[in-house]
Amino acid sequence: MSDLPPLTTDTIWAILNDTLDDDTTNRLVWHCLGYRYDETWKTTNVTPEWRDVYPEPPNFIESRPAAVKLTRSLPPENKQLLKEKLGFAGYKVGELIPRKTRRATMANWLLSYMQQNGISI
Repeated sequence: MSDLPPLTTDTIWAILNDTLDDDTTNRLVWHCLGYRYDETWKTTNVTPEWRDVYPEPPNFIESRPAAVKLTRSLPPENKQLLKEKLGFAGYKVGELIPRKTRRATMANWLLSYMQQNGISI
């Protein structure tokens, strides 16, 4: 997965602005969760709460349950990072479709991952 973009605020904005494709967005989250692909999916670095439910990484954009699990895995203090760190005000009412809200969930989760792992925001 070395073809992934760097985990930066520019990448987070690309997810929010829908300029980073869905597949790459999913792969970024999978990578941060610990999923690795080498002919088959390897879950050695995936925590049991993810590995047990998803032995293969879920498509967060297509799966509401997976997106909900991602949201619930956020520490409470990190639930508003998009707003607090990036000033993201959310989408307009006409833009609120499941695909975009799930992308925002993924972006916020990645931002939380960055903060928890000392990656510059």
